Amino acid sequence: MRDGCIDFPTLTAGQIHDKSKGNAMSNGLVMLQVAWFVMQLITRAIYRLETTQLEVGTLAFAVLNFLTYAVWWDKPLNVQCPHPVYLKSTELMPADIDLDDRGLPDGIVYSVLGPIMELIGFIGIPISLMLRVPTFDGSIGLGRLDTMVVRLATLSMATIFGGIHCLAWFFTFVTHQEQLLWHLCALAITGTPWLFFCVAFTFSAPSLLGHLHHLYILIGLLCIILYVTARAVLLVLMFTTLRHLPGDAYQAVSWIGLVPHL
Repeated sequence: MRDGCIDFPTLTAGQIHDKSKGNAMSNGLVMLQVAWFVMQLITRAIYRLETTQLEVGTLAFAVLNFLTYAVWWDKPLNVQCPHPVYLKSTELMPADIDLDDRGLPDGIVYSVLGPIMELIGFIGIPISLMLRVPTFDGSIGLGRLDTMVVRLATLSMATIFGGIHCLAWFFTFVTHQEQLLWHLCALAITGTPWLFFCVAFTFSAPSLLGHLHHLYILIGLLCIILYVTARAVLLVLMFTTLRHLPGDAYQAVSWIGLVPHL
């Protein structure tokens, strides 16, 4: 489209939303269910009833759901039929494209992270070789201020997600080792995004990136491994701590059952 190979498609907002399988009611019901869960946790905290680590982990995902639905409120849901666009000339049509030869770097790191980086548009793949538009299209050119806003928003969401896990800092754990593991992993998922952001900001200068490219890749890979490992450990601890719960964890606030909910 930027090269003038195709005409800009004529689509109205009504035609786009008509393809969506969701509406304000379906989105609102999901957010209402999430709000109901959050209200129960707040009520338990007010009555000083025990809250489990699994509920804290669920609360973290519930907060992300609020943010996701708020940002994607007008995004069409589950669109099945694409809108066709046509090349102006058959001479511009790419022929004999090998979808397996996309010019990506070789190596174990890129073979593992390549599909993820391709999904978010991080790797510079020619548009003619893309099978579809990435969910998070990193190929869109943004100004410096807009790029900084997007990065800070992503960093803030990751920090909020990790910070919610820190709410269980003084919760009851079966063993001291499990409590220590929870503390370390909660701090890891909260601080690792900041470390990755600082490293990316430090190596953003072309002069530094050229000389220390391998160091930048290594630190980034270590941050990803640390974050994924910490998330996996927290997920395991959420279920292992259920084997021995205090008596307050089985109590429910009586008046919550009188509130209509799904």
